[in-house]
Formats: sequence, structure tokens, C-alpha cells
Amino acid sequence: MRAIVLHHTGDPDVLQPTEMPEPEAGPGEVLVRTEAIGTHFAETRLRAGTLAGMTPTLPAVPGFEAAGVVTAVGPDTDPALLGARVTAMAVRGSGSYAEYLTVPATDVARVPDGVSAIDAVAVATPGAVALALVRTARLTGTEQVLVEAAAGAVGGHLVQFAAEYGAGRVIATAGTADKRDHARALGADATVDHRRPGWPTRVGELARADGRRGLDVVFESIGGASAGELLDAMAPGGRMLLYGMLSDEPPAIAAGDLLGRGLTVIGCSGAPGDGAWYDATLAARDEVLDRLADNRIRPLIDSVLPLADAAEAHRRLEAGGNTGKIILVP
Repeated sequence: MRAIVLHHTGDPDVLQPTEMPEPEAGPGEVLVRTEAIGTHFAETRLRAGTLAGMTPTLPAVPGFEAAGVVTAVGPDTDPALLGARVTAMAVRGSGSYAEYLTVPATDVARVPDGVSAIDAVAVATPGAVALALVRTARLTGTEQVLVEAAAGAVGGHLVQFAAEYGAGRVIATAGTADKRDHARALGADATVDHRRPGWPTRVGELARADGRRGLDVVFESIGGASAGELLDAMAPGGRMLLYGMLSDEPPAIAAGDLLGRGLTVIGCSGAPGDGAWYDATLAARDEVLDRLADNRIRPLIDSVLPLADAAEAHRRLEAGGNTGKIILVP
């Protein structure tokens, strides 16, 4: 089969098409013929060897998301899955940048009739992450929320879900004028350029304008110094949900920064077996896909490229110009 194999870390050009044997489904696994493959910014950091807490065992096929058809099932696997159209979270699989991948049967979700593989992979994982985040935030209906990187795949879904799940006002950040327009089109009430120096101060001004008390919830995906600076924009009793580090730096927040302000930080990440977060994300996929089938959620797709152009996909992700998901097709 054709796959993208990472033999060593480096720039995007290390992602080269390679012929390799088709994987075989083991106990409890399914073999999926991929029809659409999702890309993610974290995969660029894994490729570069800079992803905190995760060092790939090389050689490896990168990629965590795909949609396709189950062509074989392993021992102790439900035979009814054979032939099913599914999406897969390939964190525990053989890597999704390939024509075939293996993945535990528990990590696939059926794609509803009438939904394309491209739309399914655009929504399944980022939409499920966003849904798990808004549920964890326990919004009350009047709260003021900040969504960072709101034109990205997860951020865009957060903006779509926020009002439904209890946000009274949504402030969104994005790095270009087009992306900020996109965030407003998705439902953001105000936007800020997170590439401008001192942008957390501008967020604070918006969050306290017209007598407002500050941010009640921050969906934090950038990390670094700005995460700590945003604490000044938050209302007493506010919650910050950490789920990413687009800056490649951990959030600059210490326990003492929270105590005097009465704030809470919630970590929203984790690998399989590390806690409830991964399971919560898996559980949300069926609902997200049903929303897609009923036109109650909008797939956020930037572009579709051939699998052989994985390096170009990574260049676009690192440039930060994409609005929504960049998808590869075999």
C-alpha cells in the first residue's frame, strides 16, 4: 500500500510517499481502507520532533484521524463491522497517512448514510473535542467565553457550540482578518488578533466593556505567556480549560496565580488509558456525526489534497493560513 512514512524528524519534506505492506488487524482491531485523512497542527510538531511529551518510535506512519470502510476484522472483533463506513481516531492504530490503517474497534464510529468521508473526517474528531470541551465547561447561559484560534477545526466548532451550550457572549481570536471574519460568521460576537503584541489586554478590555465582569470561561489552546496574561481578563470564579499548546510552550501559569483570583484550570487532554478525557471525546463522535447528517453542524474544510502532498499540508498548517481542516485523500 501507499503510505507516508516518517524515517526521521525534520521539516515537511521528510514526509515522502512510500510503498509498504498492508497492516493486519489484530485482536479487537479493524482494518480500514481510508477515503479521507484528517491533518492536525500537533502532527507537524510530532514530525519536527518538538511535540511535548510525545516522541515517535521511528520509522512510523503519522496521522491520528481518518474515515473509510472496514475491509477486515481481527479476532474477537464484531463481524458486523465488516463493510461499515467509519471514522477512526488512530491514536492507538497504525497511523492514518496511509491507504489502510488498523485501529481498535472501540475507536471507530459509524458514518451516517448520506455523509461523505471528507465531511465526516472534518467533523468527527475536532467536533467531538469541541463538544466534550463545552460540556466540561458547564456553561450557565449568561457567561462570557473566549475561544482561541477560532478559525481552526476545534476552535470553529467551539464557536458553533458555545451559544447552544450556554455562552451569553463569545469573544474569539484569530490571526488574520479573513479568519476573524470567519469566526464572526460562525457566531462570535467580537474578535481579537492573537498575533498582535499585548492581545490579552485587548481581550480584557472587551470582556469588561459596558460593565461586564470579565471572562467566565477560556478555551485555552495557545499556551505560553499569553495564557498567564489572560488571567487578568477573567472574572472571579472563572474556568480555564487547557487543551492545546499552539505556541509550543506550556501555559505560563503557577498555582499562586490562581489562588488570589479564585480561578480554576482544567486539563482537557490525555492518551488512551490516562483518564476520562479520551473516552469523553470518543463518546461525543456519534452525536457530532448525527448533527452533521441533520445539517445541524457545518463541516469546516480548508482544502483537500492528495495523500502524496502531505508535506504541502504540513507547510500550510505551519503557515497558519488555513481556515478549517486540511484533508488528504489516497
